Amino acid sequence: MLRSLFGWMTQPGGRMDKESPVQEEQDKAMQVDMLHIVACSNTRFALDLYKLLVLRRPGENVIFSPMSISTSVALLGLGARGTTLAEIMKGLKFSPTEISVEEIHRGFQHLVLTLNQPHEQLQLSMGNAMFIREQLEVLASFLDDARALYAAQVVPTDFEQPAAAEQLINDFIRNETHGKIVDLISNLERDTALILVNYIFLKAKWETPFDPRDTINSKFYLSNGQCVQVPMMKVEDLTVPYLRDNVLSCIVVELKYLGNASALLILPDQGKMQKVEAELLLETLARWRNNLKPRFINELYLPKFSISGSYELQSILPQMGIREAFSTQADLSGITTRQQLQVTQVVHRALLDVAENGTEAAASTGIKAVFYCARVNPTILRFDRPFLMNIYDKNSDSILFLGKVANPSQAQSS
Repeated sequence: MLRSLFGWMTQPGGRMDKESPVQEEQDKAMQVDMLHIVACSNTRFALDLYKLLVLRRPGENVIFSPMSISTSVALLGLGARGTTLAEIMKGLKFSPTEISVEEIHRGFQHLVLTLNQPHEQLQLSMGNAMFIREQLEVLASFLDDARALYAAQVVPTDFEQPAAAEQLINDFIRNETHGKIVDLISNLERDTALILVNYIFLKAKWETPFDPRDTINSKFYLSNGQCVQVPMMKVEDLTVPYLRDNVLSCIVVELKYLGNASALLILPDQGKMQKVEAELLLETLARWRNNLKPRFINELYLPKFSISGSYELQSILPQMGIREAFSTQADLSGITTRQQLQVTQVVHRALLDVAENGTEAAASTGIKAVFYCARVNPTILRFDRPFLMNIYDKNSDSILFLGKVANPSQAQSS
């Protein structure tokens, strides 16, 4: 039982074990190592999942939180056994020769704690919930470990009353996401046994905000040659980490948020989006971030947009090798031994608002008159065609949101 693996953290009654300074340093080093392995595997998982989602809806917006999804799938692995567990861990890009299952769960525990640390400048909430048929008796060991390792809630649900079950789940998610995510679940069936839901909410402010008075309607060129009018934000005279990748024909820019998050914006040259997407690998991201250099930008233009993505992952995760959990061969006996259990749905929704202040909309409007002086060879950067956006937590090196802005005027992706 996994609880015994964490006995070194606390003694009965909740008292912390007294450790020597050497032992404390060893524990910290081990946490850093596990966190690094989990972050690398999560990034590989994120990029593979991105490619599958893009294939389903080419030319459309894609936005999801790989961090939220991989944590939820790892939670499922807590109750999986045998081949079901092996598929889940392999699908999450973990190698059994590199890290043990117990260490994976400890790595996720440390990651969840890190991401849910309260920050004055950055509001981030992420969580998981498992809605399980109330007639099934959930093992106490699973409940304890789900709470301790993943801060997850297990909610007994009467799926015999589909309408009431839908309302229960939707109310839960609406409350947990401050009203941002509503009506996540619909069309439940009476024979539903288990639904995994994960959610994430981010509110962040740009380190260098855009002035709302500079936002004007401007053209955004779609991949099909058409264009749409979108509100285009503008910021002048800033120095940002910048890279021109001539091999992949794209520009990479980092825009920082206050707090511990950054947005990595990838702008492919016209017609080069598929080339860049094909090379989206852990090594590519690492190369970009390692080679960013400060560059002075005279003018940077970025669309103001709000997009959301809603995905039923039970049809996508099997393409990543996680099949058995969704079949009658599923071994989830670590959750309940009462009867055979299989996952019915894995539903994910992510919202992303990009505005002048950051991820919250700015209210002020107006007109500003500016005197311009002549500038020699100004550097002007326009995100006026499809681009990629990777919002990541710098402390854990984890991707919080990953997406493609194909059409900023298209609000919904599902």
